[in-house]
Amino acid sequence: MSFALIISLIACLAIIVSAVTIAIGIHKMKRLSEVEIGKFADFPLVSIIVPACNEEKNIEHSLSSHLQQGYPNLEVIAVNDRSIDNTAGVLRDIQARFPRLIVKDIDKLPEGWMGKNHALAVGAVMAKGEYLVFTDADVVLERTTIARAVSYMCKNHLDHLTLIFKNMTHGWLLNSLILDSGLNLLYLFRPWTVKKNSSRCFVGIGAFNMVRRSAYREIGGHQGFKMHPIDDLMLGKVIKEHGFFQDCLLAYDFVSLPWYDTIGAMIHGLEKNMFALIHYRVSLIPFLLLAIIIPGVIPVWGVFFGDSQVQVICLITVTIRLMSFYQGVRLQGLSGWYVPGGLITPYLLCYIVIKSACVTLKHGGIFWRGQYYALEDLRQAAPLFSFRD
Repeated sequence: MSFALIISLIACLAIIVSAVTIAIGIHKMKRLSEVEIGKFADFPLVSIIVPACNEEKNIEHSLSSHLQQGYPNLEVIAVNDRSIDNTAGVLRDIQARFPRLIVKDIDKLPEGWMGKNHALAVGAVMAKGEYLVFTDADVVLERTTIARAVSYMCKNHLDHLTLIFKNMTHGWLLNSLILDSGLNLLYLFRPWTVKKNSSRCFVGIGAFNMVRRSAYREIGGHQGFKMHPIDDLMLGKVIKEHGFFQDCLLAYDFVSLPWYDTIGAMIHGLEKNMFALIHYRVSLIPFLLLAIIIPGVIPVWGVFFGDSQVQVICLITVTIRLMSFYQGVRLQGLSGWYVPGGLITPYLLCYIVIKSACVTLKHGGIFWRGQYYALEDLRQAAPLFSFRD
């Protein structure tokens, strides 16, 4: 058996396992649209916490959707985190129209904290709600989102609920790249399993993390991962490690945001995350690249340049991959024309991995929203995954 045939078989098996796992998993997941709004004896107070750093473009639409929720007991806290644009002015204008909006300005970042993590922690200290919702400044919520989420949390006695959002970005290749990234994350974190205590899987999504206040306090809030750039997933991890109950629902019609405006913005945005995913371990970069190249790149080349056996196997692999991609396209309500983009996106993902590592190593750390964080400090934070030396 030739080496090319072995690699093509490995790629085919990997794609089959991935596609089947995601298809079955998505089918198992509950949708927020299926959740009925409960009739509460008293409505628990919910605090929505929105960190904002240079968000003058998106924050008005986002906060308006929060402030007009059809939930009667709600407070919204916007934390202006050292913005140098007109975010502060926009927040004051919104506050003039919605006096119940709470605005907190941060002028200085304490040592040992990442900006967003600190802003979320500050908002949590101010919050009075029994439930805390950590979200982003470009997230738009459908009017019944909070009511449905609270109903589901209360009925299922959850401590943490996160929702998978709909991406509202424009652009053919950008949407394809986001879809590919999303499918990879689904397979990696398997959110349909997190509700099982026996499962070691965890999840957290920055667009919508609803946490019971008592659970948040018990885990020590954001203090335990104050220097981790992937704060949303770390929140889910720590909550799960403490034995609390979490779940994840599909909420495409209820939570939406433009994840990135351009491919360049996405590549730049993921510079701080991709290397952090493997906790800045240079030795793991080849494995991460192979995980992308073997199922996503080699089969396409095998179709054109392999022998007859390799061509058949690779054609099957590419077909299954594109079918899985189409499933993601349908979930997001996009056109099938985005599917061919899945043939290009693995190259972009490889580039992001390499650039993330190179830029971080070159600068000895990362730049995020105008702030520099040294690599030696980043490595002291707890890793997202446990790696054996």
